[in-house]
Amino acid sequence: MARVTEDQVLAALKAVEDPDKGQDIVSLGMVSGLVVKDGNVGFAIEVDPQRGPQLEPLRQAAEKAVDGVPGVLSVTAVLTAHRPGGQGQAPQQAAPRQAPPAGQGPQARPAQNTQKALVPGIKAIIAVASGKGGVGKSTTAINLALALKASGLTVGLLDADIYGPSLPRMMGISGRPTTEDGKTLKPLERFGIKCMSIGFLVPEDSPTIWRGPMVMSALEQMLRDVLWGELDVLVVDMPPGTGDAQLTMSQRVPLAGAVIVSTPQDIALLDARKGLNMFRKVDVPVLGIIENMSYFLCPSCGERSDIFGHGGARDEAERIGVDFLGEVPLHMEIRETSDAGYPIVVSAPESAHSVAYKAIADKVWAKIGSGDSGRRDAPKIVFS
Repeated sequence: MARVTEDQVLAALKAVEDPDKGQDIVSLGMVSGLVVKDGNVGFAIEVDPQRGPQLEPLRQAAEKAVDGVPGVLSVTAVLTAHRPGGQGQAPQQAAPRQAPPAGQGPQARPAQNTQKALVPGIKAIIAVASGKGGVGKSTTAINLALALKASGLTVGLLDADIYGPSLPRMMGISGRPTTEDGKTLKPLERFGIKCMSIGFLVPEDSPTIWRGPMVMSALEQMLRDVLWGELDVLVVDMPPGTGDAQLTMSQRVPLAGAVIVSTPQDIALLDARKGLNMFRKVDVPVLGIIENMSYFLCPSCGERSDIFGHGGARDEAERIGVDFLGEVPLHMEIRETSDAGYPIVVSAPESAHSVAYKAIADKVWAKIGSGDSGRRDAPKIVFS
């Protein structure tokens, strides 16, 4: 197979012209963040934010041009908006949040209509997050979404982990999203849930080597440019940590609340506390904490072992004043069904594990379905 070079990609992109400026996007300096890895190509196209909604055909033309380069296996292009004002201008930083008056909580600024328009038709959006990886967050998010669907709700599932998408494998979905109008993608569907992940657009073993602005732009496109339709709830599987992706979702999307997933041991709870405090600082209600891998029951003898300790998340929830949503055991069947793309809530709906997920889903929906979660609009980002 021919080795693809950056020069070849840039040469292909020189055939793509900005419709308003009459020059190619390479000469105009619009191409940034170009990454070529084993035939997989990713790049950003920097545009004025006011032109962004009209330039989806330009993005598609750029992808098509690069896809024609011999040896290219996949192409992912995203539109990245920047402030007008010329090349080389230093990026503007958000104004620091002023402390609220004594005795009052943080004050969110009202959202602009452009922010709300990211997710039309979706009644509530839940972020499932953790402070660190390896605590079973994605397994929890997927089974929570399936449990909400089992209760009769219309549900969507967004994999917001750009660097390590797991939704395609865990939901047993293959293939690429299609488009009818050349502007919006139809989400893939399984078990009655509409799903979107960057993993649908790049090979499973291909790394995504993107900087923060490209990640943020990709997340916004997976919300804005996907035909989610009318949903009762969209469950967002957040990446671990407190970085760009988490801030994008917290600041640009009117989240109904966040669910924190942790294991019982102290080090996981320490990181979970960081994630929880991040959501509080950006005015996102924390719906509660789930203790995953809470205990282990030996499948042979039935003996219980608290491998990671037990009850730490419940104690932490009580200490910091948030609800404890429930505990899920460490069990081989949960792992096996997730790896097989047939999660436990659908593969064994009457099992004790599925019952645990459904009880958690009922608690979550009781908080957001009635509108009592403290749901707010996305805060406005103010530039100095």
